[in-house]
Amino acid sequence: MDKNHLAEKIKELRNKRGMSQEVLAEESGLSLRTIQRIENNNSNPTGETLKRLSNALHVTPDELIDWSVKKDTKSLLFLNLSALTFLFFPLLGILVPFIVFTNKKGKVKNIDTLGRDLINFEITWNIVLFSLPILLFILSKTPLIENLTLKLFFISIGVLYFFNLCFILFNTLRINNENITIYYPKIKFLK
Repeated sequence: MDKNHLAEKIKELRNKRGMSQEVLAEESGLSLRTIQRIENNNSNPTGETLKRLSNALHVTPDELIDWSVKKDTKSLLFLNLSALTFLFFPLLGILVPFIVFTNKKGKVKNIDTLGRDLINFEITWNIVLFSLPILLFILSKTPLIENLTLKLFFISIGVLYFFNLCFILFNTLRINNENITIYYPKIKFLK
């Protein structure tokens, strides 16, 4: 456990919640001097102290000390590539990444952002995919597309599948090169 990182994390969480050191001391049941020593890297907190601080800051002890969060590009790649299951059935592109995401959430660096973006993108893609037949049917009743053919329908579906596949592969390369992933368009269902 990096003492400097712990001190910064406690200070960051305390400030994010708008707490003074006095309020944190009161809520955690620790002395003000103990809080000051921890935040100034003069003291290494015990397990009980970490537990009290995490309760007062409304986080788990693991989140507080970040020993479980590690950089793991393979897990990020696996999560991203798990969305390829949409090729077998569209809803699997949501379900499988969601299972992988919830299993690794909080344990791998950047997986929370990637998981939310990927799942939001896949949900949006599924909405468009399942709305397309309805939209094409309605448009076929207007003078815009009088002669809706099955060929046009399958071409539209094919374009959507190709679009999804390209985004997954593009972001796989971005993850491999340690760049930020880009999933667009997406409606923010998971925040």
